[in-house]
Amino acid sequence: MAEKEKASVDELLNIMVRLRNPENGCEWDRVQTVQSISDYTLEEAYEVYDAAQNDDMDALREELGDLLLHIVFYSRIAQERGAFDFSDVVRTICDKMIRRHPHIFGTDKTPPDWEKIKKAERAEHHQTGVLSGIAKALPATTRAYKLQARAATVGFDWDKPDLVLDKIVEESGELRAEIAQKDHESEREDEMGDLLFACVNLARKLKIEPEKALKRTNAKFERRFSHIEETLTKRRQPFDQTTLEEMEDLWVEAKNMERGKKA
Repeated sequence: MAEKEKASVDELLNIMVRLRNPENGCEWDRVQTVQSISDYTLEEAYEVYDAAQNDDMDALREELGDLLLHIVFYSRIAQERGAFDFSDVVRTICDKMIRRHPHIFGTDKTPPDWEKIKKAERAEHHQTGVLSGIAKALPATTRAYKLQARAATVGFDWDKPDLVLDKIVEESGELRAEIAQKDHESEREDEMGDLLFACVNLARKLKIEPEKALKRTNAKFERRFSHIEETLTKRRQPFDQTTLEEMEDLWVEAKNMERGKKA
């Protein structure tokens, strides 16, 4: 089998120049902005994550290529606006890695205080607040976790998980009170958010990543619901002719089957 021709970043950069050519470039690529492609970038990042979690190297290679294309895309748009180019992006991350690892690239003998370095970097970008620099586009549970962790660095934190459990009970009671009120949609949403925020806080205190925990529960729900669906299909019994009690019995059956496999 012939050896694959080596590709370079320069080749990809030139492809993007052609795609963005205002006269004979691609109709879609040449009209995009950094705002219009940002949602696609987020999707590509999740696809990289999925490939990595599944240890699918073929998919990971492809998805990393898609993500790299987006980096080149942003860089080309910025270059057209006279802001920066791809080489500036590479230079910036190289400088950051060297700065953050003085014990590797410098003369320091021990690892640095990471938070102190990051705090100094935030100050350079005029992000002086304790909570500055936490991306607003993060999944809400992840951002809540990071907000709480950052606040904890200055002492704004619960001492023990039990206190957070008390807060969850309190928030649950407040949500229950709002549910009982008519036309309180906004208030119910606020209280639901407070309850979820408290649950994330408990996860943090227990050193559990809330996104990871919820993903496990999502997968568990899918497995057990699939058992209900498959069983009803075998019985030729449609959902609209199945009671909630029957579905709950099958749910418990799936739950017991899972426990049996673990035993």
